[in-house]
Amino acid sequence: MHTPSILIDVLIFLLAAVVIVPVFRHLKTSAILGYLAAGMIIGPHGFSLIGDTDSAQTLAEFGVVFLLFMIGLELSLERLFKMRKFVFGLGLLQVLVTGIVVATIAIAMGVESKAAVIIAGALALSSTAFVLQLLIDRGERATNFGYATFAILLLQDLAVVPLLIMVTTLSQEGTSFIAAFGLSMLQAGVALVVTIWVGRKLFKPVFHLISAARSAELFVAMTLLSVLGMGWLLSLTGLSMALGAFLAGLLLGETEYRHQIEADVKPFRGLLLGLFFMTIGMSIDIAFIFENAAVILLITLAVIVGKTLITAFLCRLFSIPSSTAVKAGLTLAQGGEFGFVLFGAAGALGLVPANLVQIFLAVIAISMALTPGLVVLGDRLSKFFEARESTSGGTMDPHIAESENHVLIAGFGRVGQTISKVLMDGGIPYIAIDADHKRVAECHAKDMPVYFGNAYQLSVLEAAGASNAAAIVVTLDQPAATVRIVAELRKSCPDLMIFVRARDMKHLTALKTEGATATVPETAEASLQLGAIVMNDMGISEDLSASIVQAYRDNDYELLQDIVG
Repeated sequence: MHTPSILIDVLIFLLAAVVIVPVFRHLKTSAILGYLAAGMIIGPHGFSLIGDTDSAQTLAEFGVVFLLFMIGLELSLERLFKMRKFVFGLGLLQVLVTGIVVATIAIAMGVESKAAVIIAGALALSSTAFVLQLLIDRGERATNFGYATFAILLLQDLAVVPLLIMVTTLSQEGTSFIAAFGLSMLQAGVALVVTIWVGRKLFKPVFHLISAARSAELFVAMTLLSVLGMGWLLSLTGLSMALGAFLAGLLLGETEYRHQIEADVKPFRGLLLGLFFMTIGMSIDIAFIFENAAVILLITLAVIVGKTLITAFLCRLFSIPSSTAVKAGLTLAQGGEFGFVLFGAAGALGLVPANLVQIFLAVIAISMALTPGLVVLGDRLSKFFEARESTSGGTMDPHIAESENHVLIAGFGRVGQTISKVLMDGGIPYIAIDADHKRVAECHAKDMPVYFGNAYQLSVLEAAGASNAAAIVVTLDQPAATVRIVAELRKSCPDLMIFVRARDMKHLTALKTEGATATVPETAEASLQLGAIVMNDMGISEDLSASIVQAYRDNDYELLQDIVG
């Protein structure tokens, strides 16, 4: 029996991904690098295991389509409006300034202007997938650093759409950069307006009918039809399928079906995107990279240093503290996955010479591999600048650090405010730290001792008198970051009583390990109180229900440790 060559190619792709990508995961680096390495091994510059590379490339392009769809789906017009200052201010400046600097240097080095513009656009972008995962893993998504970093990444993701249009437009004979840029922006704007108007009239009613049928298969089919159909329609107008998919995601992201759609599309996106990065890896010439290793490493160093300085400088222009600015600069210093997309498209259209495509693909891959090290360096430099900022006073009242025997509340949301009311009723003084400007201003208007600051930073808590406090109550809502600040507090103030709000039993255990004096798991406590109410209404005496609940509270909720999930 003859085995089709396409089946053999698919098996090789899957085997390479299953074997190689987990190795990179184990090394705690991006799966993208794993897919690139897999492609390099099985590709024509490696062991030449793949026969029909053109078919693989065509299928892999759908990975980019689904990636743009997911970006549109995850965007929120409300979120963009709330973050508009940093997204359209800081983020836009980062892309423009970085792009102008890179393009100027490239043209000065003799690169043709169209190629220089594409190189500039690609290198201005950072890795959204890599950096966001790092922020989540480190519990820094809700910090000032995470906010600024996410705003820049958000604008970069939005910039991908006009950049892809611009690449297509520049490929047309006799088109100047200014004309291509203007036309790409015009096309994107018109497409956005028309598609949003049509989509709002069409998508929600159709999905309402599909969901009413209660068929999971039909819902998935409709989702795929929306993605690919919108992409196909825009491709008929001369625009890219990726833009159509992005707009489809943007529209569906505003509906109540967003989360189900995201869950249904995620497997397709992951598989096809992995295939896309493997095909990029297949195009990388390993021998060429070794021959030009010195040049590639020099360019990589220049990109990392240049992007770090530009991003940090722009963050300072937006009054972001130096400690956060430097950390954001180093975290965003790498090239990104969309750089692979742009160089792949530009190389296929002949806009960027093949040798430069090879060099910059290697530069992006190496810079991404260095990202964990850059983040560690950013942490150390951030602490250095934090120390300088705290000694210079910052925005904190200098007399606060001299306060004694007060309770320091880290985080002044609903939990922190409730605790402050209880303490006031008991005649116990407190000082609270919160990162919400509006909330702090409202509290100041009421003469409440609440001050602005990032309560995830030890230097801020020390400036608020942590070393002289009778106790500190940590009410922050990011589990990983809370564990980290408790560990730092225990190391800095060995005798301080640290009371912490825990997310769940697993979080409670981690906090106790790092030295928390007492913890209250919000889910467990709410459940126990609700259980007591139910018992009382079912006729059980208040004394008996109280003793039952107390038994579960004893020994750090030991009787609840065996709860599954």
